[in-house]
Amino acid sequence: MICVLSDTHGTDGHRLDGHLLETVREAELVIHAGDFTTERVLDAFEAESQEIRAVYGNNATPAVRERLPGERVVEHEGATVALTHGDGRDETELALFGRQADADIVVSGHSHQPGVTDTGEIVLLNPGSHADPRWYRPGYAALDVEEERIEGRLLEPDGEVFEEFTVER
Repeated sequence: MICVLSDTHGTDGHRLDGHLLETVREAELVIHAGDFTTERVLDAFEAESQEIRAVYGNNATPAVRERLPGERVVEHEGATVALTHGDGRDETELALFGRQADADIVVSGHSHQPGVTDTGEIVLLNPGSHADPRWYRPGYAALDVEEERIEGRLLEPDGEVFEEFTVER
């Protein structure tokens, strides 16, 4: 299982607890779409994750920007994820980024609004923010990679599923 997060906006720690903390610890891979904010938060995520792939966000300190790329392509069990924070990119630009990466799915954050959009060519996923949802519901995503598809869920930090989706590969 892949656990997908974004927009932690912390200063001292990962801001994970309960169900979500256990999910991060158990996930084969954690993908984070940026805005850890500080190195201490990034370090806290690394300490709890078996494996983590992340990008920096627009609120990252220079030290975080030195450690992480602004965008990347992540391969896991044959699935390809194009990862970016997404600030300054609209839906068309995110879809183009995904097509250029020959990705199965594009993961971005920035808006704090969890959601899934199927553009007809590629699926765009924003897991929302587990710790700083602003005026949206708090969220994260879980992805199960299968041979011909990716089964996904958007969840609240307590584990309540509020949307399910499938990405055909």
